[in-house]
Amino acid sequence: MVAPFVFFGSRGRGVRSTKYWEKFTNFKERGEWVELQFMAAAAQRRFAVSKPWGDMQAYDVGIEQEGNYLRVQVKSTTARSGAGYRCMFLPNHLKKCDYSIEQIDVFAAYVIPENAWYLIPAVLLLGKRRKTMAALCPVVPPAKKASYCYEGYRENWNMLTKSRSELQQCGGGTQKKMP
Repeated sequence: MVAPFVFFGSRGRGVRSTKYWEKFTNFKERGEWVELQFMAAAAQRRFAVSKPWGDMQAYDVGIEQEGNYLRVQVKSTTARSGAGYRCMFLPNHLKKCDYSIEQIDVFAAYVIPENAWYLIPAVLLLGKRRKTMAALCPVVPPAKKASYCYEGYRENWNMLTKSRSELQQCGGGTQKKMP
């Protein structure tokens, strides 16, 4: 587990504390670190983890469980918005194509300041109504609870035991239903 804060200088003398995620020089560097965090968290839960070579695949990490292989796209956020955090589910601006459910099975979204993972079936974000953003991890009671419809996927590592066809069925109902 990474300490949530790193302090520079002497504590208690008015020196600003720097959050560890502020030390990354760019989003690619932070993204690579978050991918490593996800792989470690998945391996700790006894999932077989693989990483595709290079940046040519739409997914970041492969997860194998009892012969089932899932493609996971890892995202992260530190952006406070309203009662929680805003996470974007868009590809890197250099990529020409959007994500598709033929390429990704699960999004793993890490809310860095809260140390919270969301394992969201890709069909919920890439299905009939494409969603590019989600409100995650409310830290105060939200004015609109419907805005935080992915809370059922918070720390739901069981998503990685589902088959692709089971994950595709998650898009058949409402997002509030737990698969």
